Amino acid sequence: MELRQLRYFVRIVELGSMGRAALDLGMVQSALSQQVSRLEGELCTRLLQRTAKGAVPTEAGMAFFREAQLVLRHAEQAARAAQQARLTGSVSVGLAPTTASVLGVPLLRAMRERHPDVRLHMVSSLSGHLSNMLNARQLDLAVLFDTQPARRWSVVPLLEERLFLIRSAHRSARPLPAPGQGTVRLAQLGEEPLILPSGPHGLRSQIDAAFAHARIAPQVALEIDSLSLLMDAVDAGLGSTVQPWAAVAAFADAGERFVLAEIADAPAFRPSALCSLSDDELSPAALATRVVLAECSRTLVGSGAWVGATLVPH
Repeated sequence: MELRQLRYFVRIVELGSMGRAALDLGMVQSALSQQVSRLEGELCTRLLQRTAKGAVPTEAGMAFFREAQLVLRHAEQAARAAQQARLTGSVSVGLAPTTASVLGVPLLRAMRERHPDVRLHMVSSLSGHLSNMLNARQLDLAVLFDTQPARRWSVVPLLEERLFLIRSAHRSARPLPAPGQGTVRLAQLGEEPLILPSGPHGLRSQIDAAFAHARIAPQVALEIDSLSLLMDAVDAGLGSTVQPWAAVAAFADAGERFVLAEIADAPAFRPSALCSLSDDELSPAALATRVVLAECSRTLVGSGAWVGATLVPH
């Protein structure tokens, strides 16, 4: 016996007609009649008497109707209780600084709104460090660029971010290649002094791979593993950088402070994946946080708030 069969039967009795109930339930009448026949077969008794005026419950049907109403009411109450019950616990989430600049606050707001009793421990660090923390079970989940160190992780591709050449708008003496075009090719950047994160950084491996594909050796002027310091150096005119748009998201005046040109080469993007401990190791609060994080990402990309990012279909 299924709850849907109880709902079907109750609705037939309430409306007094198999046809009206089928219309109300969005079913064809033959399918509804078949469900009632199965229910009667399981109970080994006749529940409805078909007449010229409609469907009338038998004596057994009326007794079943009253109890079915109670069962459905209790089922609805149980569903509401489950939906209204508040998750509790602590969840550790790791985001790289660029990702945190776009996703961090929306995630915090969404979690406070949907799961106010879950305490978030947010960690902003280099992707490689977050990988180590996830493997050491110091994090429940993280958005990572390199999933090679994965052991027993759950890995879901999340999005891809286009890379941009970023310069100071006021302090750089060098004009952007192909001014006004909005794009630049890596082949034009052979003599561009670049400020980049160091080798262990997940983004650096993507940048190096893109330059290698273009058969260009980048001129690395500085290596800085702090996003805020790196962008301060770019703002001071000490060099350019190659980053996703998220690197300038924290600047309210980014449009006046920096000049961005999207890198047109096909491999010039950064993939991001939502990584977590295996499902059997995650608490209900962590599982809920993973869902909220993915939804926040989709909302930001879909609304255009995450510039240069596209969702990975799965």
